Amino acid sequence: MQRMSEKETLYNELIAGCLKNKRDAQKGLYDLMSPRMFSICLRYADGYQTAEDLLQEGFIKVFKYINKYRGDGSFEGWMKRIFVNTAIEHYRKKARMYPIVNLDYVDYDLKVEQIADALELQDLQNLIGKLSPGYRTVFNLYIVEGYSHKEIGEMLSISEGTSKSQLARARYLLQKMIIETDKVGKHETLAK
Repeated sequence: MQRMSEKETLYNELIAGCLKNKRDAQKGLYDLMSPRMFSICLRYADGYQTAEDLLQEGFIKVFKYINKYRGDGSFEGWMKRIFVNTAIEHYRKKARMYPIVNLDYVDYDLKVEQIADALELQDLQNLIGKLSPGYRTVFNLYIVEGYSHKEIGEMLSISEGTSKSQLARARYLLQKMIIETDKVGKHETLAK
């Protein structure tokens, strides 16, 4: 018989408390998981305030549907899925205002990896945050979350080809922003 880790024991205690609507258990789960879930929200949001709203909305869903967690797989993974889906729902609501452009095929020559090595993680996250909601969402779902273009298409109600073109365009725009950032940095260094 396999022994539970301290983390699993803590999760189980918090889950049991949340199932009984105990405020201290809900606060404990929020305090434990909010930093990790907030980072997910930041990846999809168009600003800090929106990320905070997504965080609150996500936790409301976690507490509402915690009885649906069956114990298959990690609890953190279950929560992560709720937060990603919450962000996608938010995106869908805004997509009416910012429609995704359906491009059948876009081919961009990308060399982002070499330039990105020089960037700090926070700088890269800031640049990703500057992408339009459609590009940012597809980029995060594919690159960060690991979904296939087919899955992204189903989630966002777009074609697989549109998902691919959105990703290509997002990469291209990121490359341009990285190059511009690199040029500004070199210019500032030369000016000193």
